[in-house]
Amino acid sequence: MNISLVTLGVVFCLIAARTIGGLPVRIWQAMCAGALTVLATGEIGWREALAAIDPDVMLFLFGMFVLGDALVASGYLYYLAYRWFSRLRSAQGLVLVVLYGGGLASALLMNDTVAIVGTPLVLRLAREHDLDPRMMLLALAFAVTLGSVPSPIGNPQNLLIATMTGLPDPFLTFLGMLGVPTVVNLGLAWLWLRWLYRGSLRGARLVHTPVEMLDWRLARLARAGLWLMVALIAWRHLPCGEKGMRLSWIALAAATPVLLFGSERRSLLRRIDWPTLAFFPAMFVLMASVWQSGAIQSWMVRWPLDPTDVPTVLGLSAGLSQLVSNVPLVALYLPMLREAGISTEALMALAAGSTVAGNFLILGAASNVIIAQHAEKHRVTLGFHTFAMAGVPLALMNLAVYWGWLSAFHPFR
Repeated sequence: MNISLVTLGVVFCLIAARTIGGLPVRIWQAMCAGALTVLATGEIGWREALAAIDPDVMLFLFGMFVLGDALVASGYLYYLAYRWFSRLRSAQGLVLVVLYGGGLASALLMNDTVAIVGTPLVLRLAREHDLDPRMMLLALAFAVTLGSVPSPIGNPQNLLIATMTGLPDPFLTFLGMLGVPTVVNLGLAWLWLRWLYRGSLRGARLVHTPVEMLDWRLARLARAGLWLMVALIAWRHLPCGEKGMRLSWIALAAATPVLLFGSERRSLLRRIDWPTLAFFPAMFVLMASVWQSGAIQSWMVRWPLDPTDVPTVLGLSAGLSQLVSNVPLVALYLPMLREAGISTEALMALAAGSTVAGNFLILGAASNVIIAQHAEKHRVTLGFHTFAMAGVPLALMNLAVYWGWLSAFHPFR
């Protein structure tokens, strides 16, 4: 019996049920229990477990949580939202803007960043306009997942593909081969959500309430951190910029004005989403244990499939990303492509499949977990079943669009 796989299955069930014996179970609690189980049973050693935890991810999340909480506590995030959305008059238009606006932001700033900052924003919009908060959270989740597909800096796995394969012009390659189907898929997400929530969206007319700033001094510090983050990300990707600048450094730099000069730093640190920060090291440990068991690799070897074929890459990367995180999956899939012969189509299929995996289930992407956990902090639950019922059909449609485009219609063929 493979204890790691069984433990992962139990964790999935707990996250889906959200209760055990009538007691509520949060996502981070289920994942931490799974990590402790594989450690206690010796499925993974303490050294391997510590090595599996990515400190860059942890520091990145910490820095972004500090900045995100400062934007919310100061009222600056909601002030900006009022200026951006006050001209919209229909709920359908609001969902459309969240999808395409969130998608564009994810392509430029990385999806986890938008998930952290966007969650409290869409929840406020849902409260203000009496919309279903689950619909708004789903719109944000689909936006940050799909929007990150056509960008080498949209998510960590794309960055890995761009850096480890030596693509000559990754920005143009990703945009040229994945941009059009991503625009189509965001439109499909809008049509799908409009149909699923047709009762609450039909005829809904928005009435915007003016927003006042709560703390101007904290708002200035948060704004400075936000602009510093944007400037450093731009500098990192300019031809004359610093290519080796880690995203964790950028996130910590963005949080520095608030941490150094903010009088509310202690209350902000207390308000940080510590459960989500606990979830990620637990996830790294459990997923490393599953991969270390060798079960998934043996399945891949036994399957008589061409690992470079576009539909195969899309299907394998999307499916296996549900069992192990998409980043380690991509890291271990790339050597297989090298042995079989790397093609640009296969690399783009790997990027699309491993990213669209996030639309299937909550655990398919780190950004989904951030959104779900952060929403619980605001007393809103995005359930496993609710996400799957909306996400699985959409993800299948998304994969079909990328498959069709990469197989027959992209401009590079």
